[in-house]
Amino acid sequence: MAARKLQKTVLAAALLGVLTTSGCSPIVNIHGYLPVSANVEAVAISKDTKASILETLGEPSTKGVQGDNTWYYVSYTVSTFAFLAPEVTDRQILAVSFNGAGRVSAVNTFGIEDGNLVNLNTRETVTGGRTLTLWQQMLGNVGNFSAESFL
Repeated sequence: MAARKLQKTVLAAALLGVLTTSGCSPIVNIHGYLPVSANVEAVAISKDTKASILETLGEPSTKGVQGDNTWYYVSYTVSTFAFLAPEVTDRQILAVSFNGAGRVSAVNTFGIEDGNLVNLNTRETVTGGRTLTLWQQMLGNVGNFSAESFL
């Protein structure tokens, strides 16, 4: 009888252990769109146009800030483990650049190792120019006035 009770206890502990560790497995999410490499290799520099790139690669994830002379196809993988913050584990960017005539001038691929970490939310407002202390602001104009400036 005691052996049977011990067997049930061990089985319950094993089941609890399996359920606990399976709950901590990482969750992987893939976001974005990256064209198939065979389609990317088919792009001909100086021959393909924006219309042919749309047909071959599809709509880009985003376009360049100034005009639309560069199209970006972005795909990234985010892993979340238990209660920890999500972490970007992989990022692939395909950049297709166009010249003034609307033809492909370059096709570049970038990975997560090529990027720089940019903190987009610093809660600080950066101002240009020189930073003055309180006394420099108060006494800065002493002696800079003339009678002509009042007339």
